[in-house]
Amino acid sequence: MKLTILGCYAATPRTFSSPTSQVLEIKNHTFLMDCAEGTQVQLRKNKVKFSKIEHVFISHLHGDHVYGLIGLVSTYMLLGRTAPLHIHGPKGIKEMITMQLRLSQSWTNYELHFHELEATFPEVVFEDDTVVVSTIPLKHRIYTNGYLFREKHGLRKLNADAAESFDIDKCYYRNIALGKDVPDANGNIISNDLLTFEPVKPKSYAFCSDTIYDETIVSYIKGVDILYHESTFLDTEQALAEKTMHATARQAAQIAKLAGANQLVLGHYSTRYDSIQLFKDEAATVFPDVLLADDGAVFEF
Repeated sequence: MKLTILGCYAATPRTFSSPTSQVLEIKNHTFLMDCAEGTQVQLRKNKVKFSKIEHVFISHLHGDHVYGLIGLVSTYMLLGRTAPLHIHGPKGIKEMITMQLRLSQSWTNYELHFHELEATFPEVVFEDDTVVVSTIPLKHRIYTNGYLFREKHGLRKLNADAAESFDIDKCYYRNIALGKDVPDANGNIISNDLLTFEPVKPKSYAFCSDTIYDETIVSYIKGVDILYHESTFLDTEQALAEKTMHATARQAAQIAKLAGANQLVLGHYSTRYDSIQLFKDEAATVFPDVLLADDGAVFEF
């Protein structure tokens, strides 16, 4: 699982920092989460192949999370994209994008599929044989969701030495990998557990975009491996965080602790502070394993 931070600062783009957007590579999928202004440039800077993105997950319709999407949709057209693009986001996102396409007379030559959300409870928005993606209802000034990405259990791994010791014919190796019990040379059925290794433990990633401190989400993300949680402010501005419906670094760490997360990634920093290290220092007083998102940062889990 690989996470590339394209942008992680609050509000407006600057010459040296970008608003929220990130790419998660998981089980041969390349998912784009939020799409602020400048996302295309950041994709190119970080050498992420545009064509690999088939699903875009938008948390909410504030500009610093979605205003880059129309540009990306248009660029795909110019690049000759033919594969469908799926856009998951709050109700209204279809109107937002199609109105701009209509007024500019720039209809795409590929299929655009909008999956509009309005539920206030977690729901599965994407699933295949390897990954399932669910919403995380968040509390912000407008309707907002985070997203929980979970790998599914993979196949057990063949233990070739064990298979040989039990005198298992190689024609059964595929069945062993599929989890089946198989006969040895004498017709005795050998349990699959004795012939395989445990599959790699599936990983999970929670993307919690703009939200006030809300312990309700803990039950949705319990035991998550990696938690990205917004930390717009430090505790000295907690009153401002409540007013604007954002969270502090300490509050993000408290959510990670309550959820039993393995690691916490901080982001969505207000640009009022001199150093983002201040966010890590504050969060580390509550939760031990803290990582700092920053433009261009890459995390491999």
